[in-house]
Amino acid sequence: MLPEASLDGVHVFFPDPWHKARHNKRRLIQPPFVALLASRLKPGGYFHCATDWEEYAHQMLEVLSAEPTLVNTSEGFAPRPDYRPLTKFENRGLRLGHGVWDVIFKKR
Repeated sequence: MLPEASLDGVHVFFPDPWHKARHNKRRLIQPPFVALLASRLKPGGYFHCATDWEEYAHQMLEVLSAEPTLVNTSEGFAPRPDYRPLTKFENRGLRLGHGVWDVIFKKR
């Protein structure tokens, strides 16, 4: 219901990673969803995803990199921007040595 080129940015923070391989098709960050969201971004708009599941982070990077209308703002993963809040859950994970990966792409 959103018009094309109407969004300045999209945030998808810590979507469910669906750990089992047979459930990976249920992950939110998939090529059709990314293409739809990319079509709704204004030129220069951004798509920011973050996850604490490394395998999913690599899938996000791969799927977003394959979308021809998007370009990565970093070489691989991006540092956490100040605007992304640190949740209690994320702080706990970081204290335990778990990683968090951000990917930020811009619309061409």
